[in-house]
Amino acid sequence: MRAQPSLELGQHQHLTLTPQLRQALALLQCSSQELDQEIARALADNPLLETVEPEPESAVQAERLDRLWSQPARAALPDDLPEPGQPPSLIDHLLQQLHATRATERDCLLVVRLMGELDERGYLEFDPSALAAGLPPGLEIEDEEWRTALRLLQSFDPPGVAARDLPECLRLQLRARADEWPADVLACARRLTDHLEDLGAGRWGRLCEALGCDRALLDAAHRALRRLDPRPASAWQTDPVHYVVPDVLFHRAADGWRVSLNPAVEPRVRLNPELADGLAGQDLSPDLRDRVRQARTLIHNLDQRRQTILRVAEYIARHQRAFLESGVAALRPLTLREVAQALELHESTISRATRLKYAQTPWGVHELKFFFGTVVQTRSGEDTSALAVQALMRAMLESEPAGKPLSDMRLAQLLADRDVVIARRTVAKYREAMGVPPASMRKARGPADA
Repeated sequence: MRAQPSLELGQHQHLTLTPQLRQALALLQCSSQELDQEIARALADNPLLETVEPEPESAVQAERLDRLWSQPARAALPDDLPEPGQPPSLIDHLLQQLHATRATERDCLLVVRLMGELDERGYLEFDPSALAAGLPPGLEIEDEEWRTALRLLQSFDPPGVAARDLPECLRLQLRARADEWPADVLACARRLTDHLEDLGAGRWGRLCEALGCDRALLDAAHRALRRLDPRPASAWQTDPVHYVVPDVLFHRAADGWRVSLNPAVEPRVRLNPELADGLAGQDLSPDLRDRVRQARTLIHNLDQRRQTILRVAEYIARHQRAFLESGVAALRPLTLREVAQALELHESTISRATRLKYAQTPWGVHELKFFFGTVVQTRSGEDTSALAVQALMRAMLESEPAGKPLSDMRLAQLLADRDVVIARRTVAKYREAMGVPPASMRKARGPADA
């Protein structure tokens, strides 16, 4: 049977997003910084739009909040104070030491090339063939010359810099600080760097047998390693401080908790009244009519964005009143679906309204998504939040006996005593999410050095 092309008429239902609806969804999802950029573009493209100056009271509040949550205030500082200088980088620190040596120009060239390969920890992936690619063409370097340059760089401060792995980093530091320990402890610590996996797992018997030492000497060598820095370049990390300005403010009132939008990050735009009055009653060109429509759509969508975020925040304040009163341990479980049903909105709308939107609470600034989490059922049948369970676990871990860390099974038992019954594997998952190592590794670390 031969297929023949044909034309047929049919009816189908599908959802089409208009440009206005697409803009509304995009604006709702924007963070305050992203929204500022969108508004700046709209102001540049449409001369009918202008920003609205806040009311005097709002302006004062916005300025105060901006100082509080953004950059530190400088008004109280004398004008003649010098600006703080940029701290020297690790490369600057190493170059100063290189210039103080009597290394040849050729050796200096190789050391500088090695410096350029240091990672954020201060480690070096040493591959002479790859390193040679960054040198002037035609310059032939023997492998022994590279090794000489490496030894010179490894002799610099901070001890451990340019190590090729963690064991070498620790050995370099032991060599640089050899006068801090007795010879037998130093020798044992050097050998111990080849057994870091067993050390992390606390396999003391196996280590004593492998190193041929007693437990007292092993403990002394362990204490020596704990005084070293596995990331020698960490002191030169100068990551900029990022400030979070809350979009929503939770504040106590006589009858409960109130929610307001932060005027410091609340954008206000309007049609330019002079231009709008001049265009009234005129027969506008298609292009000008389109600009008026775009301006009004933007103003409407910004207002919808404000109202949606405020409604979601108000629901969170009602639902999480216990958190606002008592802290994270009182956080109640909450889902996007629950809020969507209560506010008669779609779940995706709630998700957009909480993305990168932050709230100032008595317990710090949190993203609105912080208030949503996994439901954990207690023995009494009531629900609690996974974050609340993690807060309980954190309190237990902070008070665990020195040298006797709580195992995941013991944590599960202690939580059950608090009416929270969860499996040991769930405890392990929460512990890992908190960045806490297992009990065996916490035991291997031992109490902090005096």
